[in-house]
Amino acid sequence: MKSNKKNNEKINIKPIRNGVSSQIVHKSAKKTLTIPQRLKIMLLIFFLLLILLIGRLGWLQIVQGADLKEAMYNQLTTSRLISPKRGTIYDSTGKALARSAQVDTVSINADKIVVKHEDEEVAQIKTKALKEKVAKAFSDIFELDYDETLRKVSSESKTVQTIAKKVEKDKIDKLKEWMKENKIYSGINIDEDTKRYYPYNDLASNLIGFCGTDNQGLEGIEAKWDSVLTGTPGKIVSSQDAVQDLIPDQNKTYIAAQNGNDITLTIDANIQTIAEKYLEQACKENKCSDGGNVIIMDPSNGDILAMATYPDYNLNTPFTPTNISEEDWEKLSSEQQNTTLQTLWNNRAITSTYEPGSVFKIITAAAGLEENIVTEDQANVFKCSGYQKVANMEIGCSNKSGHGSQSLRDALKNSCNPAFMQLGKKIGAATLYRYYDAFGFFDKTGFASSEEVSGVFWKLQNVGEVELATMSFGQRFRITPLQMITAVSAVANNGVLMQPRIVKEITNTDTGAVTSIEPTQVRQVISKETSQKLLDMLKTVVEDGTGKSAKVKGYTVAGKTGTSEPDDNDNSKYVASFAALSPAESPEVVVLITLYGPRAGSHSGSVVAAPVASQILSEVLPYLGIPSEITESGTKNNKTTTLPNVVNKTVSEAKKKIEKAGFNCKISGKETDIVTEQMPRAGTPLLKDATVFLYTQGNDTRVSQTVPNLKGMTISEAKSALKKKNLNIKITGSGVVTNQDIPAGTSVEEGTVIVVTLQKK
Repeated sequence: MKSNKKNNEKINIKPIRNGVSSQIVHKSAKKTLTIPQRLKIMLLIFFLLLILLIGRLGWLQIVQGADLKEAMYNQLTTSRLISPKRGTIYDSTGKALARSAQVDTVSINADKIVVKHEDEEVAQIKTKALKEKVAKAFSDIFELDYDETLRKVSSESKTVQTIAKKVEKDKIDKLKEWMKENKIYSGINIDEDTKRYYPYNDLASNLIGFCGTDNQGLEGIEAKWDSVLTGTPGKIVSSQDAVQDLIPDQNKTYIAAQNGNDITLTIDANIQTIAEKYLEQACKENKCSDGGNVIIMDPSNGDILAMATYPDYNLNTPFTPTNISEEDWEKLSSEQQNTTLQTLWNNRAITSTYEPGSVFKIITAAAGLEENIVTEDQANVFKCSGYQKVANMEIGCSNKSGHGSQSLRDALKNSCNPAFMQLGKKIGAATLYRYYDAFGFFDKTGFASSEEVSGVFWKLQNVGEVELATMSFGQRFRITPLQMITAVSAVANNGVLMQPRIVKEITNTDTGAVTSIEPTQVRQVISKETSQKLLDMLKTVVEDGTGKSAKVKGYTVAGKTGTSEPDDNDNSKYVASFAALSPAESPEVVVLITLYGPRAGSHSGSVVAAPVASQILSEVLPYLGIPSEITESGTKNNKTTTLPNVVNKTVSEAKKKIEKAGFNCKISGKETDIVTEQMPRAGTPLLKDATVFLYTQGNDTRVSQTVPNLKGMTISEAKSALKKKNLNIKITGSGVVTNQDIPAGTSVEEGTVIVVTLQKK
């Protein structure tokens, strides 16, 4: 049979091998791959994929590594501040007046409070429910507004948001228990923090001030010394897993917080308590509409021993006023409430001015004495008929019938306005302004607290006859109580003006290093002689003048009353004040009481303020260890101490030894010179505050003094008379002086001891 080449294709028939039929293959079919060939292809593909994977990893690791690492840390790391501990404020005895306690701050990373799910819609629903659950827990535990809390928790912000500050331990424990029960950790931060506490509540509140919720000082010492007390925050940046366990990582950053410094004030909490007790009592008894203040100062160094304001407030709850009922408070508008709080927080001793009244006559008298325009006891220098005619005005005296002819001592004792108008006219405005400037009335004192203001005076060119007259007795200008007591303290300090000091030490809490703030001497305002004359006259004011109510049993007190009248041109009120200096011969304490708007009857400083000075001094003087002239048995205390031998010692060594024994020291020569003579001689029994003269080789210029007539004087008067002459006294008996061992008129060396005999009348 012939094949059909056109219509049929050639068929290859393979013989059957081993019982298997031959495979018939279509001529046009592709050649089948063998197993080895297939393996080669698979390996090739595998290696290609491996190369691509390695390339991708290299790209991610090398090229995009930094960016991806940053993105990873943005998701997993937490960066939070470490709050430093605010420094403690101590009083001069070491009592903590303001301290910080450990609390916690709760914050969130809202973007981390999420539920992950492969279904995006399900994830959103569950995340929403989680955020609501967290917000509900926060609002319940911390007593917060739920809607406001939910807004924070639902925020898309990646920054840390604060939920609650200054949280006490019990609430933190509740939060931790809730987190554990609900297994919710991610996005909730609990950080250590501090909270400000004031152990004595309202003690010295207007002076100390308080802090806000962020530990920043807002008022008083807390505000002025904020940068010293605050410290520097630290920072921690760390990785955390889903349950907030730290992930070990070499990239963790920790910067330790630097705690704030402690400061020690000059005030004594015990003296502050005494001042506040009697100030509150006076304000209530005299119905002082605008309260009052008391300042107590050590004139030798300017230290403020107490600074009290009434009404005060609780430093732990400063936004809750203590001088108004809750019912009346709610009736006030928000603006009125803010004004009330600001007024309550003010430290009126430095932030408010007042007309000082007759206390300011001390300054006018100082200028008159220093300029040699007047002497303390020259008779008939001033005349008072009950008023003084100035220009076309009659300016009255407190004594409507007049005081007649007077010396300067009489004028101070009687607080006579016409006498001081006459003295002011003799001195002149330009000279008076020079003394006002020297006493510091035109400038702030530099007191280390917030918001101090300065005095308000006429411009010199605008001072006419009336202005000169009124300012001579302390009216129609304004100063701060702190300016007034600083000036009076200069009189007490031998004429040397000291800057008021409130902070005496700063302690670095990390290193323990102590920085002392030394007393600052501003200037010599008046001479020591003028100072002693003023003290002697001011003692007469208390012993026999308008200041009798300021007497303190067993102590001598110098002082001056003040009563400033309202100005018809403003809304001012009466201000009653009193300045007291004690002991009168050599003051160690100066007290200024200022009462605003007394309306219980009298508004006179002699009636309203002077008794407060007596009450305060009767407790403060013994507390400070200042010896009384009266012993427990009621007799005069004239205890003596034996004068040590300091010959052949350096002046510096001798001075320390003399002062340690309780005596004053007058030196001739340099501190490195050797003492060759002392007067009185070693072994002499002397009263406290006796004056010892030291002489060195080449500096032995002795001064002689005339012994005054002491007969008929009291102990205090005899001491004062001899002190003016730089002479010492030894006392036997009690009563008044009936005899003195060195007759009056005798010339003796300074330092000589005059023995006086006293008998009762």
